[in-house]
Amino acid sequence: MAGLLGVYAGLAGVAACALFPILWALSGSLKRQSEIAAPTLLPADPQWSNYVEVFSRMPFWRMLLNTVCYAGCVTAGQVFFCSLAGYAFARLPFTGRNTLFVLYLATLMVPLTVTVIPQFILMRVFGWTDTVWAMIIPGLFGSAFGTYLMRQFFAAMPIDLEEAAILDGCSPWTIYWRILLPHAKPAVMVLAVLTWINVWNDFLWPLLMIQHRDIATLTLGLVWMQGEYVAEWPVLMAASMLMLAPLVLIYSIAQRAFVSGIATTGLGGR
Repeated sequence: MAGLLGVYAGLAGVAACALFPILWALSGSLKRQSEIAAPTLLPADPQWSNYVEVFSRMPFWRMLLNTVCYAGCVTAGQVFFCSLAGYAFARLPFTGRNTLFVLYLATLMVPLTVTVIPQFILMRVFGWTDTVWAMIIPGLFGSAFGTYLMRQFFAAMPIDLEEAAILDGCSPWTIYWRILLPHAKPAVMVLAVLTWINVWNDFLWPLLMIQHRDIATLTLGLVWMQGEYVAEWPVLMAASMLMLAPLVLIYSIAQRAFVSGIATTGLGGR
C-alpha cells in the first residue's frame, strides 16, 4: 500500500510540474502589465479584456481556419498513406519486404532540420513557396513513424479475419479498406492526434514558406505579434491560451481511443 501511494505521489508531482507552466500562462493572461512579473498565481483583478485584445491585434479567426485546414489535410493524408503502407508491410508478402521496412525506419534517424533545405529548394522549383500547397503537400504522403505505428497494429490482428475475407473472394484493397482498417480505429486515432498536434505546433516550416498573413498559421501570428508587441505579455499569453484550447478539446474528445491505441500498438513500454 505504501509503495502504491509513493507511485501516485510521484505521478502527481510529475503532473504538477507539467501543468504548472500552463497554469502560469493562464494566470498571466488575466493579469495587468504591471503585475505580470509578480510571483502570484492568482491575478488580483482578472483582465478578460486581454483576450478581446488578441482579436484586435491579429486576424485570429483567419489564422485559426488556415491552421485547421493545414492540420486536417495533412492528418487525413498521413492516416490514409501510413495505414496503406502499414498494411502492405504487415500483410502483403513481397520480396525484400523486411529489408525495405528497416531502411524506411532508418530515415527516423535523419534529423528533421537536415531535410529542410532540400524541401525548400523543391518548393521553389515547383513554385509553391508562399502558397497553401507548401504547407500541405510535403507532409501529406505519410511518414516512417506513422507507417511503423500502423504496421505494428495490423501485424497484431488475427489472421483469421484476412483468411475469411480471402475465402469470400475479397481483394487486398477490400480487405484493407473494409475489414482491417475499421478494426484499426485506436491506431488511427493515435496517428491522427499526434499528426494534428505536430502540424498545429509547427513553426519552422511555416516561417520558411509563408510571408502573407492571409495564409499564415497561428504559430506565425503569435511570433509576429510578439515582435510587434514585445512588452504586451498578458496579451501574448492570452493568445497562447487561445491557441492551446483547440488541442485540449481534441485530446479530451479522443482521450479514450488515444490511450487504447498507445497500449495496443506497443508504444506504452510493453
